[in-house]
Amino acid sequence: MPSGSSPKRERQYEHIKDSAEDRGESTGRAKEIAARTVNKERARSGESKTASRTSTQDMSSGKRGGQRSGKGSQGPTRDQLYEEAKKRNVEGRSNMNKSQLQRALGK
Repeated sequence: MPSGSSPKRERQYEHIKDSAEDRGESTGRAKEIAARTVNKERARSGESKTASRTSTQDMSSGKRGGQRSGKGSQGPTRDQLYEEAKKRNVEGRSNMNKSQLQRALGK
């Protein structure tokens, strides 16, 4: 971290670094990820003396991470919907596809 960083940014750096290491990244790579992320956030909030255009105009790392979350954004699987329909005794559930099960369950 650059000298003079705020305690908040120090905590953010450590949290990101620890998370990256927990995901299996090497210590060096985890430090790089944390430093880049924190530096970008500092630039976006006006805490740094210089900032590239991509740092200030690109989407935030929090938003980007949310978009990359992948399968979780598609909702429950067809099998999960089927099991719920089974519990609710929905007629004709065995012949329904995912979207039909969603409609029948009101989702």
